[in-house]
Amino acid sequence: MHELSLCAELLRLIEAQSRRQHFRRVHAVRLEVGALAGVETEALQFGFTVAANGTVAEGARLDILPLPGRAQCRACGDTVEIESYGEPCPRCGGYFLRVCGGTELRIKELEVE
Repeated sequence: MHELSLCAELLRLIEAQSRRQHFRRVHAVRLEVGALAGVETEALQFGFTVAANGTVAEGARLDILPLPGRAQCRACGDTVEIESYGEPCPRCGGYFLRVCGGTELRIKELEVE
């Protein structure tokens, strides 16, 4: 379950920002997660709760903001939404897609005190 290691890194970043910006507690973390990021959001929620124990984010809410997968079709030229790698273009049925969005995993916002 790589989500737990992602949570550990997420909390390392939050702790570093806590020291840099002098906040004592995190109430909420808003995390953008792309559909193509390869992250199981339920496992991420669970891992965050476990990993946050003893940190400035203990008891914080993790709000996951889903981002769609996006790709440009080389056959028809359209930019389309996709749910997973390997699926055809929903417009023309072609398989020559170049992913151009939806791989993100980033902190969008922290609610702190």
